[in-house]
Amino acid sequence: MAKTTKKTTAKSAKTDSKPTKKKATAKKAATKKATTKKAAIKKAATKKTTPRKKVTAKTAAAARKPATPKAGAARTRRISADERHRLIAEAAYLRSEAQGFLGDAREDWLAAEAEIDARLEKAGIDVTG
Repeated sequence: MAKTTKKTTAKSAKTDSKPTKKKATAKKAATKKATTKKAAIKKAATKKTTPRKKVTAKTAAAARKPATPKAGAARTRRISADERHRLIAEAAYLRSEAQGFLGDAREDWLAAEAEIDARLEKAGIDVTG
């Protein structure tokens, strides 16, 4: 056996007791992994116990469909005849512009009038006066 001096024995003792970066990193990773596993298990346990509402095609369609007033329902919104006339004039102008002002103005007006009346009816808006 080789002779060892006090200095070499002291050095080897120091290096053995000091944790290296690799060991410390591995230890942190293991701790983090264990913590993450515990959190995942806890989360899964809470998910299983929470009751879920079953979504059917009817409930999904009802959620998407906006509420429209029924034919017999009281109408809540009203516009004047002048406002309706302005809406028709604007729609007729836009139709005519889209055709390059080459079409018949009367046809554009009648088509715009039908379109505006249909939109007002669908929205449940009454025209007064």
